[in-house]
Amino acid sequence: MFTPWAAFFSSDGQRLLQRSIDLALAEDGPELTAQGLFSPEARMRAAIRAKEDTLVVGLPVIGAVFKSLNAPFAWRATAREASLVPAMTEVARITAPAVAMLKAERVILNFITHLSGIANLTARYARELEGTGVRLLDTRKTTPCLRWPEKYAVQAGGGTNHRKNLAEMLMLKDNHIDAAGSITAAVAALRARYRPCPPVEVECRTLEHVREAVAAKADRIMMDNMEGPLLSQALALTPPSIEAEVSGGVRLENIRAIALTAPRRPDFISVGRLTHSAVAADFSMTLISA
Repeated sequence: MFTPWAAFFSSDGQRLLQRSIDLALAEDGPELTAQGLFSPEARMRAAIRAKEDTLVVGLPVIGAVFKSLNAPFAWRATAREASLVPAMTEVARITAPAVAMLKAERVILNFITHLSGIANLTARYARELEGTGVRLLDTRKTTPCLRWPEKYAVQAGGGTNHRKNLAEMLMLKDNHIDAAGSITAAVAALRARYRPCPPVEVECRTLEHVREAVAAKADRIMMDNMEGPLLSQALALTPPSIEAEVSGGVRLENIRAIALTAPRRPDFISVGRLTHSAVAADFSMTLISA
């Protein structure tokens, strides 16, 4: 279910988003070209348009960028956030000082094009899972400092967020397990350490690992890079009381077949490329007279 921007970016999310905006503005430095051409009093009006059929995601970043610049501004959305719009649709109008507008332009567009691209790719994967009952998950393979907005874009496109940080779910990966000695020992140590203990997920690459994770009563088992008969056997070993997640090697061409694995379907399929390989959507900002 889509979580609106204000609800998604509350508390930690809002702070982290603002820091990423501040950093993006700092990377650009002063807008010397605009400062040399326009007086501080000069104002501009601009419109943002989609140049292709696309989901439009990230419009509220417009206000956040201008607030960070401490510039007087006004803006309004002319398309609904997270909606699908046809090419050449105007999605927002902005009025602001000329220097601030020209400094904010690329930062705003970078966010909107990137987030809309993630949402578009997510929607393509989500469509492949329609009717299967399997949920599409993102991963922590996100752009450094952009995890919250990228995960917002995933759920705007119809996906589900796995975990935004390392505290939301405890995940035992191969290095954790090797260091702890075994899956059994690692799960027991976590449940002894935390009261109450967050959900524990175990990454498994062999049937022996799956059997051990089941015996340890993990909350979720991730079948990592398992395919064909091996995946089918691993899922069959996982009782309904334990969630099953499939990860690794998932593509648009095979995700539906994975979701329909018999005799037991996975509960989740996670796809790292939703965030690390999405192509940016095409938007532009142009000056308008009214």
